[in-house]
Parts: sequence; structure tokens; C-alpha cells
Amino acid sequence: MALPLFALLLVAEVLYTRSQGGNVYALKDFGGSMSQLGINSVVRFVTGGALIGLHFFLYQFRVFEVPNTVWGWVFTFVVIDLVFYWYHRAQHRVRFMWCAHVVHHSSEHMNLGTALRQSPTGPFTRALFYWPLPLLGFHPLLVASAGAVATIYGFWTHTEVIKKLWAPLEWLLVTPSHHRAHHGSNPEYVDRNYGNVLIIWDRLFGTFEPEVAPVRYGLLTNINTYNPLRIAFAEWVRLFRDSFQARSFRQLGQLWFRPPRSQPVFTDPQ
Repeated sequence: MALPLFALLLVAEVLYTRSQGGNVYALKDFGGSMSQLGINSVVRFVTGGALIGLHFFLYQFRVFEVPNTVWGWVFTFVVIDLVFYWYHRAQHRVRFMWCAHVVHHSSEHMNLGTALRQSPTGPFTRALFYWPLPLLGFHPLLVASAGAVATIYGFWTHTEVIKKLWAPLEWLLVTPSHHRAHHGSNPEYVDRNYGNVLIIWDRLFGTFEPEVAPVRYGLLTNINTYNPLRIAFAEWVRLFRDSFQARSFRQLGQLWFRPPRSQPVFTDPQ
């Protein structure tokens, strides 16, 4: 439902940056982002009913019950943002989860189109972190509505148009400045600023890094392709290829659960 608003903001960003003598969009890169949005949308449409059905099933066995009130919704929103922080952190620190998330970081540009560059396998890894919420007493519709608002919030932080906000907001909220740093391949920016709405989680858990040096967007080793299937699945192919070379279940587990930048454990040192 938010896509028409997103499209309007995309057009506004293009027009504004061109009026300022620049252009933050590259046509092929934008096409790559839209291809991932399309595939992701199909996956979400096909699996969405099953996932929310699972949440309703689990909600029957809830331990507590979060009230369906304004304050209950706000509490749900904050808890979801905390869950997202750890989910996002795991996406960067666990290799099989990075296989899904790498799609989002594969663009070498920072614009609102990059916000829509979402993996088709992302909904499955996300489900691994969100299923405990209904068991704890968060109603599935509260989770869905609060999660939707959080997702919409995350869209606007993918821009170079907005530089810095009022200092108290920069301290409390995830801003475009914080998220630009998150997308950087500069050594100081790698694996930092995981928050979606509240930057206080990064400040609290030691993963905050302010944007100081100019940001180099993209991966440490960029994929150099606009092929939709390669963007979506290249990292999964590499993981499975490495997995077939593993010599033990221990090595296999390390391949899947170690940080993505770790070398395969069976590789002899050079």
C-alpha cells in the first residue's frame, strides 16, 4: 500500500538531485533494485498468508498478553525495533543470513531505490527472529501493523539528500546519516549501525559509528552484475558450493554460522 508513496518520493529525489546538478541514480543499478523488489514481492505474496497463519497458531499458546491499546501498540513497536536490531546484526554476522541480506548491500549507490532492493529469501530469514513474538503475547495484527510502520520508516533513511538532522533526533533515531554509514564499505563503517528506527540500540550495544569520512557504498568485493538471478542468489550458490567441499559436519556448521567474511575452514592458508 505504501508503494505509490515510495514511487512519488523516488521521482522527487530524482528531480531534486538533477536540479542540484547531480544524479544519485544509475539506470542499470536502479533496474537491478527494482528486479529484486519484484521477486521479493512475489515471494511475500505467496508466503505471507502462511507466515501470519503461523503467528495466529502460536498466539494460542501465548505466555502473556499485550493489550490492544495505543500503549500496547507503542510497546509492540519498540520491541519489534529491538528484535530487528538483533535480526539485522545476525544478517551481517551469520553467513547463511548474509546470503539473503547481501542483496540489499550490493548496490554501489545510495538512493531511495536501494531501500527497495530486498532479497527474495529475506522473508524466510526474518521469520526465524519474529516467531517468538506471538508466543510472548504480541497479537499478530499488532505485530503486522507495527512492523509495517517500521518498514516504511526505514525507506526514507536511504538517501543522500538529507544530511544531518537536529542533534537530539540524531542521538535518538536512525537517520540517513547513520544509515549511509551502515551501507559503507569503509573499514570503520563495516558492520555498524544496525538499527531501523531507534539508534539507541547501537549506542547501547556498542555498534554505533557516526558518519564522518565520505562513504564508499557497496560490498568489500562488489558483484559487478545487474542480472536479477545473480543478484538474488549468487551468495547462496557460493555457500552451497563451499558446503559440498566441507570435510565434516563441524566444518559445515562453521560455514553456515560463522561471519560471512570468514574464509572457508577447509581452505589451506596461502
